[in-house]
Amino acid sequence: MTQSLLIPSARDRVDSHADLDQDELYYEQISQLQNTPGSTHKDAYPWTFSPVPGFFRQTDPNTDDLVFNYTEEDLGRLHSWQDIVEQIDELNKSSPENECYKVLFLARHGEGWHNIASHKYPAEEWMRKWRFLGTDGELTWGPDADLTELGIRQAEENNMVWKDQIAKGAPIPSKFYVSPLKRSCRTLNYTWEDIDIPKPIVVEKLRETIGIHLCHKRSTKSEINKGFPSFQFEPGFSETDELEKAYSVNREKLHEQFLRINEFLQELFEQDWENINERINAEQLKDSTFLSITSHAGTIRSFITVINHRKFTIPTGGMIPIVVKGTRRI
Repeated sequence: MTQSLLIPSARDRVDSHADLDQDELYYEQISQLQNTPGSTHKDAYPWTFSPVPGFFRQTDPNTDDLVFNYTEEDLGRLHSWQDIVEQIDELNKSSPENECYKVLFLARHGEGWHNIASHKYPAEEWMRKWRFLGTDGELTWGPDADLTELGIRQAEENNMVWKDQIAKGAPIPSKFYVSPLKRSCRTLNYTWEDIDIPKPIVVEKLRETIGIHLCHKRSTKSEINKGFPSFQFEPGFSETDELEKAYSVNREKLHEQFLRINEFLQELFEQDWENINERINAEQLKDSTFLSITSHAGTIRSFITVINHRKFTIPTGGMIPIVVKGTRRI
């Protein structure tokens, strides 16, 4: 059997586990936003999120995230896909109306040229000089770094994993969301090649930490549309990278990125709340239960923090499924 290309490294572990002070800053900030009487932001964050154990091994605190390989473990599932679908469906049917359950398949893009470049130079030199640039004359990594050949093969491995799981009864996600950065868009395409999926939706809030690093500056909307004509854009998606301009002097902090992802999840769960209040048929709500999100290491770290999931190392090009319970303040 060919060795998997989706093996976590020590650097991947740092991406997933370090900077815990940023977690504390985020928890303080979201608590103030959600609980301060009279706050103008209070109603903007009505949902709280938690992981649901018992569905995937990744949620179990006893699973060693540096040894575990989802490609050899049926994505980590603990039950048949039929049982998982039925149990999630039952949770959504029997829970109070202010609770909602979703299964998120969080995918990290494959290796990009910015990953190669940042390894080529000592960390101090990268931070002092090369992160502001897009090429050294040999490698080109910015703006909007593309996948390397290894990154493509990592996505192709996930394509084989998904085809195997679909043959075993896995539901194809009913909605696909993707970061606007080229490496994430291309990863999604290679991962789901030859599989019939809905039109992916390009979402600004799913991008990597914003600012300073040229490799994190996105292409224009027109360029993204030309490169990925089968994709659609969220409402209000701007032609040029306005967020990169906003963080051109002070780079976005991790706790700010956590809040950005919280806002994405708020919007995701609020859509179902509005549908319930409008008495939309329950069958239609199933269309937003199993969701695919293709983004970045920092973005997945943000999801894990906001959901209060255990820290888990995601290899470059890897993915993690999480069952999420959303509870709305009423």
